[in-house]
Amino acid sequence: MAATQKRLISTAGCIIIGDEVLGGKTVDTNSAFFAKYCFSMGVTLKRIEVIADDEDEIIEATRRMSASYDFVITSGGIGPTHDDITYQSIGKAFNLPLTLHEESFERMKKLSKPHPEQPTFNWTDPSAALTAKKRMIELPLDLNRPLSDQVVFTADELWVPLCIVNGNIHILPGVPRLFKRMLDGYKATVRQNLADPEAKGDYRIIISTPLPESEVAGPLSDLAKKVGPRGIKVGSYPRWGKERNTVTLVGKDREYMDSLVAEVEEAVKGIKVNYEGEDDAPKDVKDENVKDS
Repeated sequence: MAATQKRLISTAGCIIIGDEVLGGKTVDTNSAFFAKYCFSMGVTLKRIEVIADDEDEIIEATRRMSASYDFVITSGGIGPTHDDITYQSIGKAFNLPLTLHEESFERMKKLSKPHPEQPTFNWTDPSAALTAKKRMIELPLDLNRPLSDQVVFTADELWVPLCIVNGNIHILPGVPRLFKRMLDGYKATVRQNLADPEAKGDYRIIISTPLPESEVAGPLSDLAKKVGPRGIKVGSYPRWGKERNTVTLVGKDREYMDSLVAEVEEAVKGIKVNYEGEDDAPKDVKDENVKDS
C-alpha cells in the first residue's frame, strides 16, 4: 500500500492503543483532549476507538481510519518494551520498513536524562538498554519520500518524534503530558492544512434546565428539525444526582445561534450558563436526591 500525500483537514479519527486502557488499569484522557483540540479548530472528530496492543487490530484500524478521515492520530504503544508494537504494526499496515531515524537518535542522546538505575549506561556500547531505547525511534518510513514530510518535532525540549504515515496518520505517545504537549506544538501545522482556513471552531451554547429529559424531548425535537439544515446540533444531557440538566446548541453560525437563546430558554424553562454546573445550588442547601431524568 503506497503512502499518500497529506490531505486538507476537515475530519478526524482517534485510535487509543493499549491493553492497560481496556483492562481498566489506565484511564484514557487523551481522547477527551483530542476531542476538544478538534472542536477548537472546527475539525469534525468522527470516531474514537480503543483497541488492544494487537498487531492485526492496529493494522485494520489504521488502514480503515486513514481511508476514511483526513487527520488520524494514534496514542500509545511506542515505548521500549516488547508489547509496544505500534510502529511495527503500522509499518506492516502500509508496507513500510522500520528505520532508525538518525535525527531522533541525536535528539534522544542530547535531551533524554540517564535513569538513576542505569549508572553504567552509555550511547556507544551495545546493551539491552540501548536496544530498547532505539525501539522508540525505529520508525515506519518511506525512504523514497522526504523524511521531513514523515517526521517532525513539535517541541524544542522533546526528543520524541511525531511520525506521520500514509500522509495522515500521526503516531503519538500515550503518556498524557507528552501527548498534549506534542499536539499543542503541532496546532499551527494543523491550522495551515485545514480545508477551511477561516474556520474558527465550533460554537457551543449551554442552557441549564430544571426539567427532566422526558419533558424537554418534544421541544428539542422540534428545535433540531428547525436548526439542523443550518448545521446546528441540539443536545440533551442528564446530570445524575444534580438538580439541573443540560441542553446544548453546537454549530458555526454564532449570530443565528445567539438569536435562539431566548427561545430555547423559554422552551426548557432554563437559563444560559457559561459552563455546566455554573448555577448549581450550594452544597449546604442542595437537595442531594437523584432527580428523575
